[in-house]
Amino acid sequence: MSDLPAVRRIVVVGGGTAGWMAALALTTSLPGTVVELVESEEIGIVGVGEATFPSIRHYNRLMGIDEAEFLRATHGTYKLGIEFRDWRQLGQHYFHTFGDFGQLSGPYALWGQHGRLGAEAPGDFGEQCLPTVMAMKGRFSLPDAGRGGFNYAYHFDATLYAAYLRKLALARGARRSEGRVVEVTRRPDGGVHGVRLADGRELAGDLFIDCSGFGSLLLGQALGEPYVDFSRWLPMDRAWACPCERGEGGRAPPAPYTRATALEGGWAWRIPLQQRTGHGHVFASRYIDEERARRQLLAQLDGKPLAEPRLLRFTTGHRARFWVGNVVALGLASGFLEPLESTSIFLIQSGLARLMELLKSGAPLDQDAVAGYNTGAVRQFARIRDFIVLHYCLTGRRDSALWRDMASMALPDTLAYRLHAWREAGALLVYDEEGFDATSWLAIHAGMGHWPRQADPVLQEWPRGEALAVLRRRRDAIAAMVARMPAHADFLAGTLAGTRHFNPQENPIAHTRAA
Repeated sequence: MSDLPAVRRIVVVGGGTAGWMAALALTTSLPGTVVELVESEEIGIVGVGEATFPSIRHYNRLMGIDEAEFLRATHGTYKLGIEFRDWRQLGQHYFHTFGDFGQLSGPYALWGQHGRLGAEAPGDFGEQCLPTVMAMKGRFSLPDAGRGGFNYAYHFDATLYAAYLRKLALARGARRSEGRVVEVTRRPDGGVHGVRLADGRELAGDLFIDCSGFGSLLLGQALGEPYVDFSRWLPMDRAWACPCERGEGGRAPPAPYTRATALEGGWAWRIPLQQRTGHGHVFASRYIDEERARRQLLAQLDGKPLAEPRLLRFTTGHRARFWVGNVVALGLASGFLEPLESTSIFLIQSGLARLMELLKSGAPLDQDAVAGYNTGAVRQFARIRDFIVLHYCLTGRRDSALWRDMASMALPDTLAYRLHAWREAGALLVYDEEGFDATSWLAIHAGMGHWPRQADPVLQEWPRGEALAVLRRRRDAIAAMVARMPAHADFLAGTLAGTRHFNPQENPIAHTRAA
């Protein structure tokens, strides 16, 4: 591939969250560049991904988006993390929240001391994490310098988010063409020259962003880029999605967390918005048929369904390359990982950030630049794949074929090595291009009761009684702080009304021996 010429005209193929995130970022950050998005109202968008990762806040901030305005426009709520029900065993649950557990290594590692204390340890390990307790109690407040470290994300209506971004992008100079793409015209060097619409118009460009969803119109179909299939590790290939009224006739307050409940042949999501609750059932068709999965979804609903359940079919994995010639794929056009940890929008944002860095640098878009982009994207999918597989392979359930198979399957080599390092030495390995840090890995290990086989001898350097006292103080300090916080629904109402906030006393939590 020769170097790309100067990028003066960018065509985004497809709307939805991926397309309008790209169009807004390109228009905002590359003044003077023509950005045109083509989409067809008759095709529509997938629009079921309503739970997000904290990185969405960074994107919104870069785009100059006001939080209250954004939440009002998208019917959004705050998200502290995910509650996992019935993953370890039926009847058991744990949280993966966006917080910390103190030091992760050395004699003052709280998780190591908690394990060392055994039955003497004060309560559940999750009580050592501020946002976990906030989620358990249905409370919310913004993090600040005086409070224990945590982050947060959002739940929102993805269709409304795309519409909100579209309005901003058009106001900032992006162009939009309505129409269905019927042909992709090529350049002599194999790249894409333009896309022809059903009405005969052709949109030409220097660079094309493929946001055409599962169909992958440019990268997959026109350029024939092969697909790397992850289904041997992640066999989920279907999802029913259905919105419903909030519980108690709409009176139940929205929780500040997503819920993922393990079922016979997959798992169900529950995502609380301001006016409704989003529900879905992700399942593997080799273990459960579509109609049975549909019935199981309907049994999970909090209230009256607001629409008929909608079925999506997919294969987990990604295109072998994400950038080929003058085509870059984002979102579903590049690949898909089941939404267990709400990473779909994070992956869009990550790919977009890589692209923007190259475009803004002014450096030539040569083979080295494209190869580096592809290497990073492929590794990131693999890292997140391993993290999602972790939830399955640690299960203690043996009550259905899915869970028996997931507990005994051959793992990706990278995950198998990480598990070995944890089991034998309590090492939380962190690689490049991670989607989740060591604290997130610890949260899943702890929640699934998966601890190292032997304790690090350095933990003995901290007197047992002293470690116990610190764990108790931290637990009690967190509980006291959360008790002073407003309910999530009240805090959200204050945000939406433009009146807030909560100003707690200084946080006594610390992450060292002096805690």
